[in-house]
Amino acid sequence: MDESNLSNLLLPDCDVTFLEPPGGVVVDPREAAERAVESPHGPRIPELVSPNETVAIVVTDVTRATPDDILLDVLLSELADVGVPRNQITVVIGLGLHRPMTDEEIADALGERADLAENHDADSAVEVGRVTAGESEIPIELNPTVADADRVFSTGMVEPHQYAGFSGGAKTVAIGAGGESLIRYTHGPEMLARDGVRLGRTADNPFRETLDEAGDAIGLDFCLNVTHGPDGVLGASAGHHRDVVADLAETAKEVLSVRIERKFDAVVAGVPDAKATNLYQASRAATYVILGDRNPLRSGGRVVVPAELSEGAGEGRGEKRFYGRLADASDPASLYDELRSGYEPGAQRAFVVARALRDHDVFVTGSEHPEVVEDCLLNARESVGAAVEPGSDVLVVPNALETLLI
Repeated sequence: MDESNLSNLLLPDCDVTFLEPPGGVVVDPREAAERAVESPHGPRIPELVSPNETVAIVVTDVTRATPDDILLDVLLSELADVGVPRNQITVVIGLGLHRPMTDEEIADALGERADLAENHDADSAVEVGRVTAGESEIPIELNPTVADADRVFSTGMVEPHQYAGFSGGAKTVAIGAGGESLIRYTHGPEMLARDGVRLGRTADNPFRETLDEAGDAIGLDFCLNVTHGPDGVLGASAGHHRDVVADLAETAKEVLSVRIERKFDAVVAGVPDAKATNLYQASRAATYVILGDRNPLRSGGRVVVPAELSEGAGEGRGEKRFYGRLADASDPASLYDELRSGYEPGAQRAFVVARALRDHDVFVTGSEHPEVVEDCLLNARESVGAAVEPGSDVLVVPNALETLLI
């Protein structure tokens, strides 16, 4: 059985319910992006940029399934029409604390635009402003290429996010091309414990509000984002980052939300290929299910995540911190209590995983690194069938990262 194709999943001894969100109408991403930049929220690109100005375009990294090649094409075409020379444009890959993308990955993602790209290095970030945090102020650090540019653009994917409600907008720049200070604050235990910081919520969400404030302080001039469902891109929006997220989050909610009427013994939670390469990313499937708006599991129920984990826990700084915290822990409850006093950026995923594991076991199946799974307080099995007890009432969610359980 192909573990990545859950539509073919057979569990003959179980009562299995397959759950698919409504899906929505798929659009051509290039046509949608072109329409969006022609009718943006706020000024059009020719009204923002002069031919003698430098432009930095921050794009998403390999952990996001954003059609950055298409979105870049549209933005570069607009800038060419304005008269901005190609040598005045730099593409910065918004890594945050993830590992650098390889030359091959950059070429695959950006095609003929790859020569414009550079990987972000969080250690090189420079302070460009501050955001208010209670009685304190948190430095906003930014990639120097982006900080020095006359104009800042970004691409992004507005999709459900555990903390920001939905990703995209200012997040691509403030976190993806930022330094550790803002990441440490936004991903710290105090922020993640606040009311409103939850999957699928953008209004009255302190995490999202901090990102938006940072985007304003950075001077993010123009966003081009898309959102997508199970079958492809559902829409594009461009212009001011706050409006872009609000616009696409509403589109996404309409087609990704599914009402849950009962509880289950197990949830098989699929992840897209971009998230299945390491445990840091794939573990989102379990936490989205357990810590979302509606937990579909009975007491003692389990989540099963099929993921190959070709990179193990992950190779970036944040991923290594995530692994180190979980691997050194004796049990989820004590780790959760320990991390409530603070942790380094990246370890927030260990904090959230430990929070989920206090109530439910998580199994990862088909992994190339079962030892990493077991090190991280999770359970490794060869197949979904081996992870689900006979006679279980099972909910299958083919893509748990693009499904809002309500």
